[in-house]
Amino acid sequence: MSSAHSKLYSDDVSLVVIVVDTNPFFWAAAALPFADFFANLVHFVNSLLLLNHLNRVVVIAAGVSSCSYIFDSSDASAAGGVGVTATFDKASRKVEEFIAQDARATAGNGSVVSGNAASLLSGALSLALCYIQRIFRSGTRHPQPRILCLQGSPDGPEQYVAVMNSIFSAQRSMVPIDSCIVGTQDSAFLQQASYITGGVYLKPQELNGLFQYLAVVFATDLHSRTFLRLPKTLGVDFRASCFCHKKTIDMGYVCSVCLSIFCKNQKKCSTCGSEFSRVMPDLNSMPDQSK
Repeated sequence: MSSAHSKLYSDDVSLVVIVVDTNPFFWAAAALPFADFFANLVHFVNSLLLLNHLNRVVVIAAGVSSCSYIFDSSDASAAGGVGVTATFDKASRKVEEFIAQDARATAGNGSVVSGNAASLLSGALSLALCYIQRIFRSGTRHPQPRILCLQGSPDGPEQYVAVMNSIFSAQRSMVPIDSCIVGTQDSAFLQQASYITGGVYLKPQELNGLFQYLAVVFATDLHSRTFLRLPKTLGVDFRASCFCHKKTIDMGYVCSVCLSIFCKNQKKCSTCGSEFSRVMPDLNSMPDQSK
């Protein structure tokens, strides 16, 4: 695949794919109402489009059971939606329809526990990367791509493999993943995503000023970031999730064939079927794959 930087319009033209957490279980208990959060997002989207007429913005909603595109500034139908009011009306209708559909899908899923339900981050990242790859292959020039994740709900350990595959795919394609945490706890998945891909990780202290955080930190194009001192993560949680119980672990065992991770010693790998005559290697003895 050709380099992502070989066909750029210019260094200040951006393609921003925004992943929005629409988890109803999180927003039902959040300090900031979802309507206010979405209004801040719409203002942020409009500010990105006003910075450069060649900028493109795509918004993907990540629910509990599904994810979907809800806004694309390049659509012909969206061309007339210039301005905050028109954009808010169009996008809000789509997100309301998506939330209703996702709620129906979640209601039929008996395995979802409402108190600790995670959003489908892995699926949303896959949609974002697929969209970016389609832009890479369409035409001779394209904007500078990046992904911005706005997440509030907790990580889903069962999505660990899929999320890490998306992170490494973004790293290979030179697509930074920015992270803005609107919940009360940090996200180990997004800490790793921003660290590995060279993005920015931020957990705002005051959600009432969410638009100011978004505009000051995440509206900046990648070239201009080299001249700014943006927030840096003080620590990154590199803990993995075991393949057997889908739980985050501090210490574990690794299959020497397929690198599957288990919380307890196994006689046979459930992923590749390899049988072990000796004790599986400890996770802490493995090299750091992020370097």
